[in-house]
Amino acid sequence: MSRFSEVKDLVMSLEGDFEKFYEKGNQAAGTRVRKGMQDLKNLSQDIRKEVQDKKNEG
Repeated sequence: MSRFSEVKDLVMSLEGDFEKFYEKGNQAAGTRVRKGMQDLKNLSQDIRKEVQDKKNEG
């Protein structure tokens, strides 16, 4: 479940930047949101691979 915690922590860490970008139009926050979403995509892909590998073991 630690991987789930990683996903949750990453999403929660982006909350402030989402608010700054969407509610206040802060462009720098938008850049941080894009980077965070790319990190989330990469983390998700890693988790998908782990799950597939574990599934194929048994």
